[in-house]
Amino acid sequence: MKPSRLNVEPQLAHPDDFYQALLELHQGLTDEESRLANAKLILLLANHIGDQAVLDEALRIAREGLGEGSASAVERSGSAVPSVIWAAPLRRVTKERT
Repeated sequence: MKPSRLNVEPQLAHPDDFYQALLELHQGLTDEESRLANAKLILLLANHIGDQAVLDEALRIAREGLGEGSASAVERSGSAVPSVIWAAPLRRVTKERT
C-alpha cells in the first residue's frame, strides 16, 4: 500500500473566494473567539482528511520556519504551502488594503 502524501498543489477552483470567506469567519470575533474558530476549523478538516500520515506531514510543514523569530524563515524552509496555496489571495488582499 502506497503511503499517503499531503497534496500541496493548488486544488481550489476559487482560492480568493475561500480566503475571503476565511477572513469573514473572523470578523467581529474577539482574539479568543478567532483562535477557537481556527481550532474548530482545523479539527473539522483533520477529521475529514482522516489520514494520520497526511496530517503529520501537514503539521510538520505548518511548523517549518516558525519559532525562529523571522517571517523569512518560512520562505527559507522551502514549504510549498505559503507560496503555492496562499500567494495569490494574499497579494490581492494586500493590494486592496493599500
